[in-house]
Amino acid sequence: MTYRLDRLYRLGAWGAAACMLAICTIVTLQVLLRCLDALLVLMGSTRLGIEIAGVSEMAAYLLVGATFLSMAYTFTHHAHIRVTLVISRLPPSARVWVETLCLLVALALSLLLTWELVGLVRESLEYGDVSSGLLAIPLWMPQSVLVIGIALMCLALIETLWGTLRTALTAPASYVATTPRDGDA
Repeated sequence: MTYRLDRLYRLGAWGAAACMLAICTIVTLQVLLRCLDALLVLMGSTRLGIEIAGVSEMAAYLLVGATFLSMAYTFTHHAHIRVTLVISRLPPSARVWVETLCLLVALALSLLLTWELVGLVRESLEYGDVSSGLLAIPLWMPQSVLVIGIALMCLALIETLWGTLRTALTAPASYVATTPRDGDA
């Protein structure tokens, strides 16, 4: 299936990659600073004591951001884990309707999650919520990344549902389930 919003999903994947790169960078810097301190102590000098405050907190938020931002891209490239033991044995005309039902359920749950996350962001903005860690990060910032990621997933589900439903209504017997290709996953 060709996705019209593939560039948008790729942008989410690039955002996820940037989050992972940021995690690697801050953790590596923290480790290098600790190694430098250990080396200075071994040489009989005093530690510098430089460290990055809130590394674990930042890494946790970045990991959640990477997870959510990559969901749509992963879905459109058929890399999500699916259990198709039952539906793979169905004839194409029945399978297309089961796939449609599954996509409807996934879309409904994703839309509900999006709605609740938007409410959470509004609440965080209204009350000025900040994280309880060392950095006191305004919570609306990482929560907004969640909203963007799940909204992208909703768009991908809508696109997939539209294509599957079109096949179900016009030529259900011709339905061929998409599978990951070597270059996709």
